[in-house]
Amino acid sequence: MSQNAIRVVNLAEKFAQIGEPWQPRIAGEINDTHVKLAKLHGEFVWHHHENEDELFYVVKGRLCIKLRDRDLWVGEGEFVIIPRGVEHKPIAEDEVHVLLLEPRTTLNTGNVRDERTVEQPEWI
Repeated sequence: MSQNAIRVVNLAEKFAQIGEPWQPRIAGEINDTHVKLAKLHGEFVWHHHENEDELFYVVKGRLCIKLRDRDLWVGEGEFVIIPRGVEHKPIAEDEVHVLLLEPRTTLNTGNVRDERTVEQPEWI
C-alpha cells in the first residue's frame, strides 16, 4: 500500500452507506484479512467456517450469537472470536452494527449457500 492510499475510516459514515441487513461490506484490508462492516437484524442461518476464525466486534446494539450449547451476548464495545469449525447463528433482535475481522476467503454463510450468501462483498 502506498502512502497515498492510507486513509482514516469513519465508521458512522460507512455504516450510513449500508442499507440492507446481513450484507457485509469491506471497509479495509490488513494483510490477508478483510475489515468488514455489516448491519444485522433478525436471525441468520446456522453455519460454521471450516478454515477461518471470525471476530465480531459490536459497534452499536446488542448481538446474540447462538452456539449449540449456549448463547453469547455481545454488547457495544465488546467482541467475540468464533473459532473455525464452531457452528453458530447470529441473532439481532434490534439493528446491530458489527465490524468483522476475517480472512478474505471467508464466506459470510460459511458452509451454507443460500439467498443470504454474499460471494463478493462490495467495498465502501
